[in-house]
Amino acid sequence: MRKLIAILAIVAASTIMLMGAAPSWEEVTAPVPAVTHTFDPEAEVEVAVRDGYIYLRTEKAVTVKVFSILGQLISQETVKPGLSRIKMSARGIYILRVGTLTRRITI
Repeated sequence: MRKLIAILAIVAASTIMLMGAAPSWEEVTAPVPAVTHTFDPEAEVEVAVRDGYIYLRTEKAVTVKVFSILGQLISQETVKPGLSRIKMSARGIYILRVGTLTRRITI
């Protein structure tokens, strides 16, 4: 079982390296998609997923990390207040960590 996990981790890392640079967050002026989920009511963070993008609306700057389902770090940035989005290169399940809160995101 350990060998299988190690092989999957190597394949995933190779795939990410072949795809080029890691995706990064970009500021967006368009309205957030209709289906949003309150990520953290106290920090006023909302997350939405649509068309291969993860949208994030926040009232203050927060550190955001995106991990693959295997736990590999895909992106780590401090996102400015407002609406931002990140394009995910593949459909699947990702782990989104905003500040100290962690949630599963399906694209």
